[in-house]
Amino acid sequence: MLFKLLLLSLTPALLQAAQAIAPFSWNNETFLLHGKPYQIIGGQMDPQRIPNELWADRLAKARAMGLNTIFSYIYWDQLEPTQGSWDSTGNNDIAKYFKTAQKQGLNVVLRPGPYICGEHEWGGFPAWLSEVPGMVVRTDNEPFMTASKSYIDHLAKDIAQLGVTHGGPMLMVQVENEYGSYGSNHKYVGDLRDILKEAFGLPLYTNDGGEQSMIEGGQIPGALAETDGDPKTGFKARNEYVTDPSSLGPQLDGEYYVTWLDQWASNYTHQTDVGNTQAIQTVQSDLGWILKNNASFSIYMFHGGTNWGFQNGADWGDSLEPITTSYDYGSPLDESGRTNEIYNALRETIGNHVGKDTIPDTLKEEPLITIPEIRLTPAVYLFDSLPKPVTKKAPVNMEALGQSTGLTLYRHVITKPVNGTLAPGDAPRDRVLVYVNGKRVGVIDSTYEVPSTVHLVLKKSDVLDLLVENLGRVNYGPRIVDQRKGIVGNVTVGTNLLSNWQMYPLPLHAPPTSGTIHSKLSSSSGPTFFTGTFDVDNVGDTYLELPGWTKGVVWVNGVNLGRYWIVGPQQTLYLPGCYLKKSENKITVLALEPTGDEGSVCGITTRNWGNKPDPDAP
Repeated sequence: MLFKLLLLSLTPALLQAAQAIAPFSWNNETFLLHGKPYQIIGGQMDPQRIPNELWADRLAKARAMGLNTIFSYIYWDQLEPTQGSWDSTGNNDIAKYFKTAQKQGLNVVLRPGPYICGEHEWGGFPAWLSEVPGMVVRTDNEPFMTASKSYIDHLAKDIAQLGVTHGGPMLMVQVENEYGSYGSNHKYVGDLRDILKEAFGLPLYTNDGGEQSMIEGGQIPGALAETDGDPKTGFKARNEYVTDPSSLGPQLDGEYYVTWLDQWASNYTHQTDVGNTQAIQTVQSDLGWILKNNASFSIYMFHGGTNWGFQNGADWGDSLEPITTSYDYGSPLDESGRTNEIYNALRETIGNHVGKDTIPDTLKEEPLITIPEIRLTPAVYLFDSLPKPVTKKAPVNMEALGQSTGLTLYRHVITKPVNGTLAPGDAPRDRVLVYVNGKRVGVIDSTYEVPSTVHLVLKKSDVLDLLVENLGRVNYGPRIVDQRKGIVGNVTVGTNLLSNWQMYPLPLHAPPTSGTIHSKLSSSSGPTFFTGTFDVDNVGDTYLELPGWTKGVVWVNGVNLGRYWIVGPQQTLYLPGCYLKKSENKITVLALEPTGDEGSVCGITTRNWGNKPDPDAP
């Protein structure tokens, strides 16, 4: 505190001199690292999307492309999956990740949120926030600020000692994330600024889109204002709309987009510049212009990684737009960590600026492996492996059942004949598989602007099952405020209100271990787990291909690799070699919509992208 008061008492000239000797600071023209000019040549790579066994490889490849700084989002929901718990092991060991980056010659910029967007589940917010009384996210709401401060303070206990002020790689911290695209509550952003400053003691910055309303909405005194997207537009706008001296300094394009994200849809093709020479040259020209003008950048993404399990978020346009399991993002380093022509082109551009002799040699890459056909056999019906139910008069949402992701089954036994159109709550959240007496009779899917309707004719003692899948909480836009999943509101059939429900939380942290299938599968069968085992000649990375399978989830040796869906554009799942062993690898595939014609599964070396018709389209 005494040091801060001393700085405030200094004249502008003396203050600039004091900043110059700080471990990391800036003047109007450049960042300063230990008093020397430092041009940030950065790229985004998030530890929780990459197996921790592979961090060193990915970070070494970042340095070998010429990057000197890694920007990293941190996912609050992965660190604190239930309120008051904390998991900093495995892929959540952020301190280990930052130490590994430093060993590879990289500095780090921390982007902890608490809101990060990033196409991650609910923009990084843990699902349990929905059940905190009075909670409103992304505003100066007392319950939200209390929870956010607890998260930030706990994260700081793990990694604050890795700040540059302690000899670590962490240079500065972002306040919130593109808040000007959402609102203009400066008290909220200011309160976050103060919490982050106290927790980490590092320089702060904001990052917003390059439009006046975005910049003015997100900029806050005491934090360097930066922009993302097109650098020429953003840099000009920052100079025009930011006048507070405490927010002015060198220009940083905090997210330069090489390509874009992928969404599940039969009409959405994979986004990449690979094979597009003109597009790659445009990227080289943009980054070359930034470097030549003594500005800085972070490529979004340098390496995207994978939305393991159910970590993907969703956008919202006219309907829900869930993000694919793959977060390949058309990046210079693809989902499997292999370099491509974008990587080589950007390495050349950066090398021409900093000197090619200052960049480490590229790393040798091991070839991907093939896995011959793995025959899978039906093992257990999902409905035969249900947990103990929660019984209530009216259905409640997933979070109220203590669940964050996966599936929730709502079961009702009909007490009198009813018929009419099914309404599963206020709106489908997100995909509702409808069963009568164990037979699938329809699908209501919120990825369509006008979802299918399901008309039911039910008699007394019929069993109505509604299996609701969380396809990913919205990570961007105004709908982020209410992202409860499951069923929210009453269920009706026509004008009939259905009361008395049994609810089964199915987070699917692991598949069931035993069971027996007694009947032949058909297109109306309930969700079914298939199992098999396989050996490999050499352990290595591969892409799992599932021809003939419609939709579901895949586990290998207990690791949830994520969702598959016939609609594409993703048609294969990345399987890292670090999750394999030479013999007796166990694979489990949940088929949400079995047909009886499921094929085998195999491992291929060149992944498939493509789209196929949705069998459940309205």
